[in-house]
Amino acid sequence: MKILIDADGCPVVDICIKSAKRHGIECLILCDTSHIFEREGAKTVTVSKGADSVDFRIVNLLERGDIVVTQDYGLAAMCLARGASALNQNGLIYTPDNIDALLNSRYETKKIRMAGGRIKGPQKRRPEQNEEFEKAIEKMIGG
Repeated sequence: MKILIDADGCPVVDICIKSAKRHGIECLILCDTSHIFEREGAKTVTVSKGADSVDFRIVNLLERGDIVVTQDYGLAAMCLARGASALNQNGLIYTPDNIDALLNSRYETKKIRMAGGRIKGPQKRRPEQNEEFEKAIEKMIGG
């Protein structure tokens, strides 16, 4: 088991590293060349810029039982299909039961934007979200 982090815009990198250290598992931070992440306790994998280049690298590196941290529903779906677990930065665990609805929501939101509509962005991050994420990743690692 290892933790793979889709690091673009990920506010919980340090929590992931802390959990990985606590359990003695490997932690990989994946980013493209426009983002540089160097953290003690984790290996950084940098890929060339390109649409979904980080996502495809994550899918190629992951193995059954790994944990992927991502905000990207498409990547989460690919990870689930490969036998890995996935969760977002707020502790939402992606499952076969919720991923289709999330992908559909993404599709509907994109249609609204393409038609010139606006979608409200995410709220400012709260400390409770970090706590929920830490509980979720600890649960995934421990059982």
